[in-house]
Order: sequence, then structure tokens, then C-alpha cells
Amino acid sequence: MKNRFTLAAVLFSLSVMGAHASGDHATKSAPDTNTTKAGDMDDKAAAVATKLAMTEGEIKKVDKETGKITIKHGEIKNLDMPGMTMVFRVKEPAMLDQVKAGDKVNFSADKINGNITVTKIEAAK
Repeated sequence: MKNRFTLAAVLFSLSVMGAHASGDHATKSAPDTNTTKAGDMDDKAAAVATKLAMTEGEIKKVDKETGKITIKHGEIKNLDMPGMTMVFRVKEPAMLDQVKAGDKVNFSADKINGNITVTKIEAAK
């Protein structure tokens, strides 16, 4: 009796595993590259929006000689950085010609070659 129960349990387990494996195989054999899940698009769109999000700030100092700018800023979400005053590099030196101390700005920053760098800056509206 004990052997029959064990045999039944083993056969049941094998049949369940076989059905599960054949389902996985069918899914993996021909991936559909023309479809995306709605959740995937939402995640990608959110990542792009966060990356491009502008942060409010006030210019404290512009140093054209070193190619750096000091900004008192709010939270920089894409860098997970709280608001503070700090010195940034700028992606393009010409960006320093667009601003002066005291200007209210919106800017984007990202980590480039290990340095937190202002990638876009514009006058606050």
C-alpha cells in the first residue's frame, strides 16, 4: 500500500513537471519581438521622464576659467540627491555664458565620466 502511494505521488509530480516544462518550452521557442507589455512601456517612459526631469535652482557662482558652476538646487531625482548647494561641471563651456549669479534656472544633471555634470540649463519661467 505504501509503495502504491509513493508511486502515485511520483507519477503525479512527473506529469505536473512535464506539463510545466512543455509550457515553458513553448514560450521560449519563439519570442514575439513585435509586442511589448504595457507595464514595460510605462517603466521605460518613467525612466526617460526621470532622466530628463529638470531641477529648480539658483546660480550662486559661475567660474568660466574652471568650467564649473555653483547651484543651490532642489532634489535631483535621477541622481537620488537631496537639495543642497554644490559645484557642478558643465557639459558645454558655452552654457556658462547663458547664466550669472542670482539667476533662477531649471537644469538637468547626470553622472558623466564619474563627475556630476549639468547637461542642460535654462532660465526659470
